Amino acid sequence: MESKQFVAEDTFRVDVFLSEKSGLTRSAIKKLADGGRVFVDGKPAKAGEIVKAGQTVSAEIPDPTPIAAKPEDIPIEIVYEDADLAVVNKPQGMTVHAGAGNFEGTLVNALLYRLDNLSGINGELRPGIVHRIDKDTSGLLVVAKNDRAHLSLSAQIQNKTCRREYLALLEGVVKEQTGRIVTQIGRDPKDRLKMAVLPAGQGRYAETEYFVEEVFAKNTLARFALKTGRTHQIRVHAKYMGHPVVGDKLYGYKNQRFALEGQLLHAYRLELTHPTSGERMTFTAPLPAYFTRILEIVRKD
Repeated sequence: MESKQFVAEDTFRVDVFLSEKSGLTRSAIKKLADGGRVFVDGKPAKAGEIVKAGQTVSAEIPDPTPIAAKPEDIPIEIVYEDADLAVVNKPQGMTVHAGAGNFEGTLVNALLYRLDNLSGINGELRPGIVHRIDKDTSGLLVVAKNDRAHLSLSAQIQNKTCRREYLALLEGVVKEQTGRIVTQIGRDPKDRLKMAVLPAGQGRYAETEYFVEEVFAKNTLARFALKTGRTHQIRVHAKYMGHPVVGDKLYGYKNQRFALEGQLLHAYRLELTHPTSGERMTFTAPLPAYFTRILEIVRKD
């Protein structure tokens, strides 16, 4: 059992305040409160109770139950595989690894079934995972099959020698043919489910290059190259440009023209140095059918 304690600096709901401070979800905090494990100034409190500046909010958090991802026979496209790594073309709608109560149907579950080995650096819930792409983003990511390869690939991403490029269909017409977006990105203070561009001195440094590939009457097909790897980075930077990704329900237009399952964002190119041979390797994945179908429509606008 772990006890966490925080002093409120303003007026908040207990669940909102504890969620922000502890990293637990509001539903998890409600369960703790319902079980008599949340307190305000030492007295049991409800999740929706209001706490004021200066009051102490505490929660008794049970020790986590060890959970390991299990193999599942889920079809996945393995673009390349050898003794050190595998490159996978992840479909839209698949979560990369377990979390937040979702322990089945992830890419990790599929990898554990398909591959003979995965690195253990990221623990039993994220074996082999060097970097991630969003659930509703499709495309390439590299998976490490041993710890040595994992360290090498992680260092390449950290040192910006692993090049990751995406294609995205954006709302509106982008005027500049190429550009570089440099901001700070962190949690949106108004909506903790979202990321946002924050003022200088807040958040984490984020850098993205973009290149216009094709311009349509109402949209732009753009290529993005990640220089850093912040959560939702391309989606946040596209919104910051004033041209959010088509189909993005979190950062895009409220009224979407097309009925899509997720954003039209695809990790189409991955370039890296092989951990053992030192060979420079490049992989590409074609746009999925739902993406090309929308491109055919916007070309006729």
